[in-house]
Amino acid sequence: MFEDGVQQEITFFTSDNTNPPVYVGVLMDTSDSTKGKMQFSKQAAKDFIYSVIRLRKDKAAFMTFDHEVNLIQDFTDKLDFLDRAVDKVKKTGSQTSLYDAIWQFSDEKLRNAPGRRVIVVITDGDDTFSRADLSDAIDIAQRTETTIFGISTKEGFLGSVPGVDAGTIKDKGDKDLTELCEATGGEAFFTGDMLALEKAFLKISKELQSQYMLTYRPANQSLDGKERKVEVRLVDKEKAKKYEIRTKRSYRAVRDSLK
Repeated sequence: MFEDGVQQEITFFTSDNTNPPVYVGVLMDTSDSTKGKMQFSKQAAKDFIYSVIRLRKDKAAFMTFDHEVNLIQDFTDKLDFLDRAVDKVKKTGSQTSLYDAIWQFSDEKLRNAPGRRVIVVITDGDDTFSRADLSDAIDIAQRTETTIFGISTKEGFLGSVPGVDAGTIKDKGDKDLTELCEATGGEAFFTGDMLALEKAFLKISKELQSQYMLTYRPANQSLDGKERKVEVRLVDKEKAKKYEIRTKRSYRAVRDSLK
């Protein structure tokens, strides 16, 4: 474990037996541009929940965002509640408040969640309405130890998503979504193909099952507000060649008060 290139002493590391449950927030874009993709997005939300949530252990919540941010279903392990919450979504809004949704969900719902914290964003484009910006969203996710995965529905598949051609070159919105996910230890997926999407869900599920919590007390205790680079390395060089370690890349050294 290294911070700014300096090795740190690990104080706690979970095992398969001690790994806490996963608390997942599924945040779905319902802005005006998603009208033609609403059923696809809703099916993606349901499929993700069914693919990832382990019954009687993990919990999920469902939130939508457009010009407003609305929590439709709070954390629950009851899949029928989550199903009904997704089915409730009928209308779209006028704008996209992606970063505000991430900020609100991380701050209000994940800050005190007693387990590993994950957000999955299902969206088709750029943020157009938030007061928060990309750096704010990354900052709150890092401060609440939240990993973000992104599912972009911008790319088309066999003409099933109107108005977008398959294989579209990534624009700024795609790059920002990638930055948001990778900075928090997650990954962004770009596809409109349901089969490819199911493979992405399976990959996320496997990652969450092999995700562990590692803690350390920084040697540099100064709360100077500066960004600290974080790196985790495998001691075994052969294993290091075989496995990819995905972690958040940094954090800001600030005092973060819990509610």
